[in-house]
Amino acid sequence: MQKITQCLLFDGKAEEAMNFYTSVFKNSKIFNIMRYGEAGPGPKGTVLSATFQLDGQEFIALNGGPQFTFSPAISFFVNCETQVKVDELWEKLSEGGTVLMELDKYPFSEKFGWVEDKFGVSWQLNLASSMQKITPFLMFVGKQHGKAEEAMNFYISLFNNSSIGEIERYGKGEEEPEGTVKHATFSLNGQEFMAMDSNREHPFTFTEATSLFVNCETREEVDELWEKLSEGGEKQRIGWLKDKYGVSWQVVPTVLGELLNDPDPEKSQRVMKAMLQMGKIDIEKLKQAYEWQ
Repeated sequence: MQKITQCLLFDGKAEEAMNFYTSVFKNSKIFNIMRYGEAGPGPKGTVLSATFQLDGQEFIALNGGPQFTFSPAISFFVNCETQVKVDELWEKLSEGGTVLMELDKYPFSEKFGWVEDKFGVSWQLNLASSMQKITPFLMFVGKQHGKAEEAMNFYISLFNNSSIGEIERYGKGEEEPEGTVKHATFSLNGQEFMAMDSNREHPFTFTEATSLFVNCETREEVDELWEKLSEGGEKQRIGWLKDKYGVSWQVVPTVLGELLNDPDPEKSQRVMKAMLQMGKIDIEKLKQAYEWQ
């Protein structure tokens, strides 16, 4: 299990999207699908939560509503070892989608393209090799411009086995303010992320549609991350929060999935009802609901 998992919130199309993505990427499969039961709150039989893998990276899919829209502020950077692979992925991901940067040769890459797929998720395809094939990419725009480096330092202070890899900055006379981040890599609990600043007029910023789901083993870890990540941001419902940069996180104890997946539907539904009343996820209250007689 990844410590931090990318979570995608779809407008009722979570299952369709998972089937599409697992058909596009190698080393991919759907692990588990939890569906709404009689207690709701979604239509019975639709996807409540699902986990799947794309090229070795774990993802979570949820169904939300039309108020949640994906944004290029968080995209997924895909390194492909051959031009054939780049072309193949580009053809599939761009079908019914929107091209943000044409697939072409650029000063920073022999072949690169940026596309928003038919579900609204953004992908950067690049000709290069790397151990981690798919990397979450955070772009700090608008009010958050110039905060990429500060955010990286904040994030690595919260997780073990975390560090900043490299930072390339804009120089004097370039198209962006000098000293801001042109491109950077950092790791959280051993998982690679990328970040950049952009001062251009972008009609988007971070949204809840793409969040970072943190698997927590203990109540103490939930408490600490809940308080530190939400400082200067916003505490929300059911383990969700926004940090001071506008990035959405879910701080969730691993026991929640175990209790919701219990084969006894009465127990799992009691846990579901208890969870839906919470802000920060309370492990003890979940267990009390599960064990209630």
